[in-house]
Amino acid sequence: MEIDVAGTKIFAATGGQPFAANQPTCVFLHGAGMDHTVWMLQARWFAHHGRNVLAVDLPGHGRSGGAPLATIAAMADFVAGLLDAVGAAKASLIGHSMGGLVALHTAAQHPARVASLALLGVAATMPVHPKLLAAAAANDPAAAAMIVDWGFGAHAQLGGAQAPGAWMTGGGAQLLARAKPGALAADLAACNAYLDATAAAAKVACPTLFLLGAQDRMTPPKAAQSLVAAVKNSTAKTLPATGHMLMVERPDEVLDALAGIC
Repeated sequence: MEIDVAGTKIFAATGGQPFAANQPTCVFLHGAGMDHTVWMLQARWFAHHGRNVLAVDLPGHGRSGGAPLATIAAMADFVAGLLDAVGAAKASLIGHSMGGLVALHTAAQHPARVASLALLGVAATMPVHPKLLAAAAANDPAAAAMIVDWGFGAHAQLGGAQAPGAWMTGGGAQLLARAKPGALAADLAACNAYLDATAAAAKVACPTLFLLGAQDRMTPPKAAQSLVAAVKNSTAKTLPATGHMLMVERPDEVLDALAGIC
């Protein structure tokens, strides 16, 4: 589905079903340097169970036009504009990593537009190592290699995909390799600079799920605890033997958890 958002052509996958104004809407937000394809299983399930699905490519990512947005706040305003463009009064927001920060900030700044939140692999701060920032800024393939190495749990590094024949780390490398030049660098810089997560969490009143990976080395579960405590109506679930790429490593468990909140 192509959507005009403030003059920029944006692509959002709908899970194979048309957008229907009378159904609740779920917006899926990807992480740094990624695109809508990380949500394939979850988006398709919700689309076939009575929800509108918008698994969006953020500006400058995937099949969307425009340039990458420079700040988490700008991405949150984009989400509100996306809802305006499709005529959705409110939506459930499901975000991973950077997308989780975007979902959180959207709920804080546009509370009337958000029905519920599911935040995967988030933390109160998400600092990025200077070497990774530099590699991404230079479009050096080493940046993707570092993310794949740190982003997947030990189980995923050795195989163990729930989808037969899938190669999780190889797929992650290819996903980042096809990112548009500059997208990963802009996203990592936005995450590194964002220091408002705890303040945003204190403003959130909608039902919120924190879904965390026990082996996540990028956003360890302990780094999310101040956010969990700050959100008034929150629950937290930690998936064992799971790294940062929860929806890829444990797609069935993630889907089960999301079905209870969205």
